[in-house]
Amino acid sequence: MSAENVFFVPVRDLCQRDVVTCEQDTSLVSAAAVMSERNISSIVVCADQVPVGMVTDRDLRNKVVAQGRSPSDLLVSDVMNRPLVTIGEDDYLFDALYLMTRRRIHRLCVIDANGELCGIVTDSDALRLQSRSPQLLMKEIEEATGVDELKSLHRKLEQLVIHLAGTGVATKDLVQTVAHLNDRILIRLIELVRSARYPDLTDRFAFLALGSEGRQEQTLSTDQDNAIVFADDLSESERERLAAFSEDLIDRLIEIGVPPCAGGIMAKNPAWRRSLSEWKLVLEKWLRTPSPENILSGSMFFDLRTLYGDSGFESELKAHIQSQLQANNLFLAHSAANAVGFKPPLGLLGQIKPERRGPNRGSIELKKAGIFPITEGIKAMALQAGVGDGGTRGRVFGLERVGVLRPEQADHLITALDFLVTLRLRGQLLAIEQGRTPNNYLPLERLNRIEEGRLKLALKEVSRFQTFLYGRFHLNQMSR
Repeated sequence: MSAENVFFVPVRDLCQRDVVTCEQDTSLVSAAAVMSERNISSIVVCADQVPVGMVTDRDLRNKVVAQGRSPSDLLVSDVMNRPLVTIGEDDYLFDALYLMTRRRIHRLCVIDANGELCGIVTDSDALRLQSRSPQLLMKEIEEATGVDELKSLHRKLEQLVIHLAGTGVATKDLVQTVAHLNDRILIRLIELVRSARYPDLTDRFAFLALGSEGRQEQTLSTDQDNAIVFADDLSESERERLAAFSEDLIDRLIEIGVPPCAGGIMAKNPAWRRSLSEWKLVLEKWLRTPSPENILSGSMFFDLRTLYGDSGFESELKAHIQSQLQANNLFLAHSAANAVGFKPPLGLLGQIKPERRGPNRGSIELKKAGIFPITEGIKAMALQAGVGDGGTRGRVFGLERVGVLRPEQADHLITALDFLVTLRLRGQLLAIEQGRTPNNYLPLERLNRIEEGRLKLALKEVSRFQTFLYGRFHLNQMSR
């Protein structure tokens, strides 16, 4: 999050609403007792319930104790700061910090549009807000010393996403931030588990992120998809230690709050922990036999990215995949057919068709409705064209550079994808707000007319893209 975003948060979003007050004819001793009992450093003074001043613990030190005055002889009106310095609840944090600096004070009373007291903002609140910044969270992750700390920081990441979304950060930047912080949590966990229990572990392996994690396109509802590749000539004992480490690591990852993959695509499972040669043989098998299961596995693996360890394995695996695909276009055609198979929920007249029954009645599943067809279709096209690595956005621009996609087609696809991901994130934040587990559904009732119109346009763009895929991969020949 940029400094501009931090300092242009409205004061109403961070001020303390529970304000302790007293009348100006209250004895100073009574006011000090309330401050001590409530463990606060200031109290707002009112005249007939209208705020007129403030007494702080500094006032007690400088105006009473240091001057040898007897507190029992004083009223709060004798030592309070007046006139009261206030700021509007719609003003920005930047304005509040400027005012506190100029007046050399540490707190301001916050007033609403009617001039009534509604809170207090302090300079420490600014620090608290900055504590919800990606930079500080990154620092805390790097300094974490145990699994319990990482578990707490993983929860903090969710709250950070909620906060950043509320400050207007662009979805693509937010997704990138989530992916980067998730990476750092997992890398730190690997370091902690390895140093604590596996100091003898071989260095000749790589921990791979797959699927959306490999593309760095996660939002809030993300389970884990990962694998391990290791050198062919590891000894039996080295393989056993690596297996034990993998199982321990994934168990700890689940413990800190990252859900297990329902399909078992995790490095703790032997099927997803293989030597380099073994992985090459498995890839060849998948590519020769494009069954639904193999298409899913292959598509997940094609997004591989080294998260930890020797990146040379990744380079060799990707080169092997590309060489195999050049001699076998059938697998990519089946992958494209899979992307085409998920039809956008549009009726004959172009209306959006939500779920009609069940717990998600009135909602649409945004991943199946459009995100999956775009990401999987673009992936198939990029692999066919030999376009380099990267997430979906990078692949779209790469396909545009080599002339596979027209510039306006690329722009429309990116616009559609960004809006669908934005809506998915909104649905996930809504689920958290309502105490539900985040998923890919969004109630249509949460959209205004303009947003519903944009969603229709996005889904129509998905439909056009699927028609394009149908022709590019000659899918009509597959259906014969």
